[in-house]
Formats: sequence, C-alpha cells, structure tokens
Amino acid sequence: MSPYKITKAGKADLEEILALQYLAYQSEAALFGNKDIPPLKETIGEVEAEYDKGLILKMTADNGTIIGSVRAFEKEGTVYIGKLMVHPDYRRKGYGKELLSAAEGYFPGRRYELFTSTRSVDNIRLYMSQGYKIFDQKKIDDELEFVFMEKLT
Repeated sequence: MSPYKITKAGKADLEEILALQYLAYQSEAALFGNKDIPPLKETIGEVEAEYDKGLILKMTADNGTIIGSVRAFEKEGTVYIGKLMVHPDYRRKGYGKELLSAAEGYFPGRRYELFTSTRSVDNIRLYMSQGYKIFDQKKIDDELEFVFMEKLT
C-alpha cells in the first residue's frame, strides 16, 4: 500500500493532470522516436470532455502534487480504462497497479477493457499481472499497432 492517496479528480485538477500526461507520455513517444502521439496532443477541452463522460482519479503526494492518474468510463457493461499514468520519478513502485485497481473498484463486477501499443512491453506486463488478457490487435499504420486487453470478473 502506497503512502499516497487516490481520490476522484475535480475540474480544478485537470490542468495539472494534463501537464502530468505530457510528462508521463514522453517515454511512450520515445518508443516510436516521435512525439506525434495522441496523449501528447490532447487539449484541456478534450480532458474536460473525458471528465464529463466518466471518472478521472488522481494519486496525490503529501504536498498535494498529483503524481498519477487514470480515466475510466462505462458503456454497455464494459468499463473502458485509459490514460493510466505515473510521474516518471515515481514509477516501478506499484502505483500504476494501485490506480488501475482503484478505477476497477468504482465499477465492480464489470468487464474491463484497455489498450496500449504493442511496443509498450512494460504496460502489457503490468496489465497481464493484473488479470488482463489480449483479445485483439489492430495495426494503425507502419509504426503503430495497438493491443486490446480485457479482464473479465
């Protein structure tokens, strides 16, 4: 159990979460040698739309700084989880697992779905360790292929 607190984000947190997203997704962009990936181009308006559509959680340090976040929304019995991120200085400590588990906890007994790049081996390993299984892959272009994963409860 981490010393950090996971709570629902408020609208006032969205700019800080977007700034964290820009920082956290640099490592993902580096896998492609290209910063032209959707999480690095998302606008505050798009984050606000996601906030209005579902759940955004934040993990905060003692001083209130947001060090992690995850988003989820439910549609037709499936909970779609996305934008799971942890500040680079706090990675490899289990906080991603805690955020993922917290998001699932808001929607108990559902089917959970998420996706990541096939190049994101660490992400795939994390999701598999939490009970997710690959059920589909989609090639987007010559560089990008997504793996879709689900967890059934």
